[in-house]
Amino acid sequence: MRVADFDFELPEALIALRPAVPRESARLLLIRPGAEPEFEDRHVGDLPGLLRAGDVLVLNDTRVIPARLTGLRVRGEAVARIEVLLHRRLSGERWRVLARPAKRLQPGDRIVFGETSEAVACELGRLIATVEAKGEEGEVELAFEMTGAILDEAIDRFGEMPLPPYIAGKRPQDAQDRSDYQTIYARKDGAVAAPTAGLHLTPSLIEACRARGVTIATVTLHVGAGTFLPVKAEDTDDHRMHAEWGEVDAVAARLINAARDGGGRVIAVGTTSLRLIESAATPDGRLAPFAGETAIFITPGYRFKLADALISNFHLPRSTLFMLVSAFSGLQRMRRAYAHAIAESYRFYSYGDASLLLREDQPATS
Repeated sequence: MRVADFDFELPEALIALRPAVPRESARLLLIRPGAEPEFEDRHVGDLPGLLRAGDVLVLNDTRVIPARLTGLRVRGEAVARIEVLLHRRLSGERWRVLARPAKRLQPGDRIVFGETSEAVACELGRLIATVEAKGEEGEVELAFEMTGAILDEAIDRFGEMPLPPYIAGKRPQDAQDRSDYQTIYARKDGAVAAPTAGLHLTPSLIEACRARGVTIATVTLHVGAGTFLPVKAEDTDDHRMHAEWGEVDAVAARLINAARDGGGRVIAVGTTSLRLIESAATPDGRLAPFAGETAIFITPGYRFKLADALISNFHLPRSTLFMLVSAFSGLQRMRRAYAHAIAESYRFYSYGDASLLLREDQPATS
């Protein structure tokens, strides 16, 4: 399909720079294919009442690390300021990163992170990495002089939360972002972007869902920096997704399969949860334990194996995420839904409002 088919105009004023407070007060657009009305304006706090006993909510328990590092490239006596976004861990001390400006880096260069004003001369308060290789589109492989848990502690000390460019370019990051840009059920370190649909959920809201007879299953997909990259191809067939590591354990597979066997719906909280369970699904719609990488790219025409409903934020135009929700509920319907959201002043992107999408080929009952 043409990437241009997934374009739309969004007023800049609708890009959310802070999340709703409290989290569940965010708005929720219910999108029901085949129903009248097609769209219904609700709030995230209404979610328990939109679910049924026997449904299962699938949460992504990845935890965002402070993956944005700023430092100085050292080449002899010449230095240059470099920013990197950790993208994928290759070993205890090696990371693949997105570097800016990558053109200033060559294999063998050293980058000193931390107290960059004195980093070249001072041994204290710094983290050092060597450029091992360069790839395409700003990708660089770095080998740090620390490894394992010690490196993780240094990254936590020197790094910043990797807020998306449309937020970071509008205001400085602050301490509040360390908690705001993290789900309340985040457990496993490794993401460099938040599974943002889950940012709306609170302990009381999850307990209210349980009280309705809804099962909670957790999976892990470490969201990569590729989620920030624009689709530069003109046709979706020419776009290459970045691989991300995920895991579905036996407990999650059993809970999700049991919900399906009992007639319940599988409701993915976020496109990351959906992409992972669809990657791990068997052709006959069963979920098998899974651990490994996925680069699944879902566009209109994809036949969903597991997910019956999806909770998702409002995504960027021409993005792989808008393509995914268009595959789920229909491209023209999602164009109408986004037009409705814009007309009603919904807040967009990572800190914005949410939607609850029913699948295009599912009945529109709640």
